Amino acid sequence: MKKVITYGTYDLFHEGHANLLRRAKALGDYLIVGVTTDNFDLERGKMNTCDNVMQRIEAVKASGYADQIIIEEYKGQKIDDIQRYGVDIFAIGSDWEGYFDYLKEYCEVVYLPRTEGISSTQLRAERPNVRIGLIGTGSIARRFVPEAAFVSGNTVTAAYNPDFSAAEAFCREFGLPLAARTKEELFAACDAVYIASPHYTHYDYAKAALDAGKHVLCETPLVLKRGEAEDLYARADRAEKVLMMAHKTAYCPAFGHLVSMLKSGVIGEIVEVNASVTTLTDEDSEKMDSRRFGGSMSENACFPLLPVFKFLGTDWKDLVFYSKMKRGVDIYTKAVFLYEGAVASFQVGLGAKSEGNMVISGTKGYAYVPAPWWKTDYFELRFEDQNLNKKFFYPFAGEGLRYEIKDFISTVLNRDYLSYRLSRKEILSMCEVQERYMNGERLFLL
Repeated sequence: MKKVITYGTYDLFHEGHANLLRRAKALGDYLIVGVTTDNFDLERGKMNTCDNVMQRIEAVKASGYADQIIIEEYKGQKIDDIQRYGVDIFAIGSDWEGYFDYLKEYCEVVYLPRTEGISSTQLRAERPNVRIGLIGTGSIARRFVPEAAFVSGNTVTAAYNPDFSAAEAFCREFGLPLAARTKEELFAACDAVYIASPHYTHYDYAKAALDAGKHVLCETPLVLKRGEAEDLYARADRAEKVLMMAHKTAYCPAFGHLVSMLKSGVIGEIVEVNASVTTLTDEDSEKMDSRRFGGSMSENACFPLLPVFKFLGTDWKDLVFYSKMKRGVDIYTKAVFLYEGAVASFQVGLGAKSEGNMVISGTKGYAYVPAPWWKTDYFELRFEDQNLNKKFFYPFAGEGLRYEIKDFISTVLNRDYLSYRLSRKEILSMCEVQERYMNGERLFLL
């Protein structure tokens, strides 16, 4: 029996894909089709896939040409697969002419003609495009515009800042067509809003955008009170619009892998989570302004709260805060959670510095994520027997914002797409923790 193998992303499965699989099938008796995983596509810089890996596998299966479907997860896998499955012919589209000649050492390599006039790229270009308007033109917005360029299906069309001159300068620098003088002018020029303004303005801006019928992606923290978050979600539900919180750690590939591995029990039962996010900040910074809800908790707590809730859930039994204050804001806070059978703690600081790592302890071993853990691209699983220790490397491309942008655009364009990286329950719990702290509940001053 002559075995043939081919690979592809098969996004928005179309006639060209079917023709290529048919031609590959005709080369032998048994066709193996490798479908790339979402994370492998991300590692290759492909942020433009519209269908997830399960949708793409089902499309290949439905074509009827594949005798076997496998997952392509890592660079170099093709050589392993060819040898593992006893492949005789490797087939791929002619646009890769010459690129895979190195596989001739292992099997015959055939470049198949592609179907002219149709491609996934063309189909993606014909799909609806989400016009994004920015509220806020500060440092995070400056990172958002170039990151959004890596994601298909969106165009940044306008920016708004109460200081119109700042909006004008921002739009000139980044080539945006409209510096909006009012929120209403911004809403008229976009389908979705990215809120990158100071956090104390998030609720009012998000409410206005949702009421105007716009999808909303809002920077952390979403808001600082659970009731306000519940109100925003109710407005989003009524308007049938997407409301998401932009949390780059939640959407980066490595953190997702870490969650999946630890949830599978690889380090046993999790008994403790500890994470730290601290920076030394200018005392005159707006982040240290008590009148604008500045401080370590409001600025940084959403980051360590993510692993606490992902690994231990949101049903804690007790929560205590310890803070060092200066000029009315916390320059350092440690929070300690008590769970049934586990504990968690985190440190956040704007005026004190600590090691910015994360450790998740289990009954069989522990996970170590080095500083800065919130930009997770590498982590280790460590055990009593050091021979069992493993290191894992995953991409954290650019500023990391492209991952959350991709998820947001996918959710807006495909209402069947389920965004699971950061749940509504987890976001509401983050807001509740912030509110408890602001109310001084179980807060002890150092």
